[in-house]
Order: sequence, then structure tokens, then C-alpha cells
Amino acid sequence: MLLLHLARQSLSNRLLTTSLTALSIAFSVALLVGVENVRTGMRESFSNTVSGTDLIVGSRGGTIQLMLYSVFGLGSPVANISHETWEEWDEHPAVSWTIPYALGDSHQGFRVIGTNESFYEHYKYRGGQSISLAEGRPAEEVFDVVLGAQVAERLGYGLGDPISVTHGMSDVGFMNHDEMPFEVIGILDETFTPVDRAIYVTLEGITAIHLGWEEGGPPMPGEEIHADHVHEMDEIHVSQITSFFLGAESRAYTLQLQREISTSEQEPLTAVIPGLALSEMWQGIGYAEDGLMIISGFVVLVGLLGMLVSIYTSLDARRREMAILRALGAGPRRIVSLLVLEAGLLSALGAFLGVIFVYAGLAALQPWLEGEFGLLVPIRVLDQAQLMYIGAVIILGFVAGLVPALKAYRTALHDGLSVRV
Repeated sequence: MLLLHLARQSLSNRLLTTSLTALSIAFSVALLVGVENVRTGMRESFSNTVSGTDLIVGSRGGTIQLMLYSVFGLGSPVANISHETWEEWDEHPAVSWTIPYALGDSHQGFRVIGTNESFYEHYKYRGGQSISLAEGRPAEEVFDVVLGAQVAERLGYGLGDPISVTHGMSDVGFMNHDEMPFEVIGILDETFTPVDRAIYVTLEGITAIHLGWEEGGPPMPGEEIHADHVHEMDEIHVSQITSFFLGAESRAYTLQLQREISTSEQEPLTAVIPGLALSEMWQGIGYAEDGLMIISGFVVLVGLLGMLVSIYTSLDARRREMAILRALGAGPRRIVSLLVLEAGLLSALGAFLGVIFVYAGLAALQPWLEGEFGLLVPIRVLDQAQLMYIGAVIILGFVAGLVPALKAYRTALHDGLSVRV
């Protein structure tokens, strides 16, 4: 207890230096623990993007590319698949349900997805949660549109507002389908997944806006097809989709269906199991993740090194203090223990402040992370890995204290008491 009291008094006498050193360690620990929190949140958000889907099917190509454009709304598909092929697999005896996706258009940078009522009924995320509507109803008519929560918030749209779709993916539309405006009839609840950053129309709607584009470009002036013409049509024939999500009647059929789809001679297709594909994608991202943790570790070491330098350089000013302690009977072990304890207290104080900074930062930044990146970083009790990191920082603090302690041990008694001229 005496050593603890002396250590506290010594640190309080050097309040400015102590505060700056503790803050440097605190910011280092906050970065280390914060990165771990964000990494955990990223992993959970990543793996929970889609749930309850047994297979995702698209044109023949890479599995990661299929996941990127179907689930995350990134990149472009290699090719489309025929509507007839999707219908055949939808009616397969081992298939319970399918969700078709038709991609290729956007609105102010947000991807427009053509789908049907199965999306609202069967699409699930984060542990089997179903999507739901915050306002309105699902898209049913040709020019109905349902907005993801983030789209509605950023663009300020509400029910009844008209929107025009842009051909291709672009923030600035050069080829707009202005002649066929859609009407907002629903807004989805927030999911913190890519669903929030997409716009959903019907398959007939995505087909209708491309009537007259059969040659690969917009129709000539005067030959445009307008919304009134579409409403007069008895039926709009959907010829292509981009991919579809599939739920099997039983999980036992999943591998069988994957093999049948991937080896089908009717049309070259790729079928991936979402969980396995997401794990494969995360492994690729994991290299950057590990690099970030290494950088955080080096930042912690720099903070501890700063503490070591601070204590070490302060020894010149504390020679008299050390000499008086030894003159009063404090043995070498007491001197060493005192300086090691000071270093340990500094690192423990820095670690404690660092944890406070992490929780305060998460509370402040959580809405921004969710809104900007769809990243849900929950505020929860420190896990075992984080406690190990903090414990390692405190232990390293004690170890770092040995360097100045050994120097103080070697300092001669008369060197501290002598008067220099």
C-alpha cells in the first residue's frame, strides 16, 4: 500500500506529463479496441446480409462476382439468363420458392432492381428476419416502385413521388427513361444491409422501360414508347432476368440442386451457396483486416514507448527523489518496484480511458456508420479477445517500466545528493 501511495503521489506531482502520457496510451488502446469492434461489426453485417437462401443462381461465371452484383449491388453481371429458364427452376419439385432479380438501371446512383412479390415474402437477412414495409405496400403494378430506407432518407422521397430511372449505373443520367416515370408506393424498413440502398420495381416495369431498346440503344426521336402505351398493353412479356435466389424444399436438396443447375446443358448457369461464398469473400477481405490490426498494434507500442521515454527522461529531474528514498532505507527492490508500479498505473489508466473513448465514440458514430455504410456496430460488453488486448497493454506497461527502473537502481546515492555548480 505504501508503494501504491508513493506511486500515486509521484504521478500527481507530474500531472501534465502523466496526463499526456495516459492520453497517448488511451488513444492507442481506443484504436486497438475500436478496430476490433468495427471488425466484428463488419463480419456480422457481412455474413448476415442474406439469410435463409439456399442458393443464388446466375449466368456462368465467378461465384464472388455473382455474390457481388446479386447481394451487394456491386459490379455488373456477365450475362443475363432467360425468363423461361428461371420459370423451369421455379417449378422444380425440390424448389420451394425463388426470387428473381433483373438489374441494369439506376436512379441517382442507387441500383434499380426488378423483382416480384416473392421478394417481399421470402427475402430474409440477419438470422432469418423478414423485410417489412415502413410505409405503403409492395410493388404490384407496372410503374410501382418501393424504396430502400436509405434511398428514401437521402433523396427525401415519400409516397406518391414520381421518379425516373437512368439506363445503366450512374449518378448523372445521360439516358433517362423520362417517358415512363415510376410512382413511389412503398418504403422498406431499415435493415442495415444493401437492401436499404436499392430501389425495387416489378419485372414488368424493368421490361417496360426498355421497350424499343432492342437494338441496344434508345429509340429514335418520335418513336419512343410512353407510359400510356404500356398501360394499354394486355401483357408485357419478360424475356430476361439477371439472377435468382432459391429456397429448397429441404436443406438436403441444396447440394443436389447446385449440381443440377451448374451442370445443366439447357443454359450455362452458376449456383452458389451464400454462406460458403460469403466466407470465401471474407477470407479475401481478411488480409486487409489483419493489416489494420497490425497497424493498431504498432500504434499501441508507440504509445507505450512514449511512456517509457517519458519516465526515463524524468529520472534526471528525480535523482534527488530517488536518492532520498534510498537514504531513508528504501532498498533497490523498492526503487525498482516503485517505477514499475508507476508505469503499470499509467498504462492501466490509459487503458481505462481508452475503453471509455471507444464506448463514447461508438455511441456518437453509430448512427453515421449505419446511415453511410450500413454497418451495424453494436455497443456491448468487451469480449475475451478485447480483454486480452487490454491486459497485454497493461502487462507491457509494467515491462516497459523496468527500463527506467534499472537505470534508477544504478544511480549512485551521492549523485542525487551532490550539489552541482
